[in-house]
Amino acid sequence: MTAISRRTALQFGLLCLAAPAALAQEKAAISDWRSRLVEAAREQIGVTTLYDPTYVRLGYPGGDVAPDRGVCTDVIVRAYRRAFALDLQKLVHEDMAANFAAYPKIWGLKSTDRNIDHRRVGNLATFFARKGICLPVSEDLADFQPGDLVTQMLPGNLPHIVIVSSDRSADVPERPLVIHNIGAGARQEDTLFAFRQTGHYRFAPA
Repeated sequence: MTAISRRTALQFGLLCLAAPAALAQEKAAISDWRSRLVEAAREQIGVTTLYDPTYVRLGYPGGDVAPDRGVCTDVIVRAYRRAFALDLQKLVHEDMAANFAAYPKIWGLKSTDRNIDHRRVGNLATFFARKGICLPVSEDLADFQPGDLVTQMLPGNLPHIVIVSSDRSADVPERPLVIHNIGAGARQEDTLFAFRQTGHYRFAPA
């Protein structure tokens, strides 16, 4: 074996040895952002105690309604702000302004409205599909990870969005709970499959 080939073999061996460590670091980073997002959502429980869909003129960026109230989308927006300082009000507004045709037209708007756009499930779902990972709708428990975002359709054709929790159901230990505001403030509940799923997304911080 020549000196060059020995050097190559040594380098290859070192790379092989380094690969598991790098993979472990990557997995730890992934786990860290997921746990931070879930915890930021969980911290809203007991603080946001009301469901209030009232249209409110908000500051920009960083605008929010009073912390004791909100809707399902506010749980998501607040969690990303608290965990990563990512402002979905700003991100959604900028993407809608640049790509308005890509977003739903069910509200009859002809331009963006930064007071409400990020508080609508359809707009958040579109943004996550465009900027994150759009996953298949599934009933397989193995397909859901903490921090995943799932959209649902409630009775009366009311769109809804939840964050998948790291906690599990008492009835089915493999089934994750969700954190959401479905009508009585932020709560953690066993409703992942209680309503028809319409979307499944994963949006990691950059």
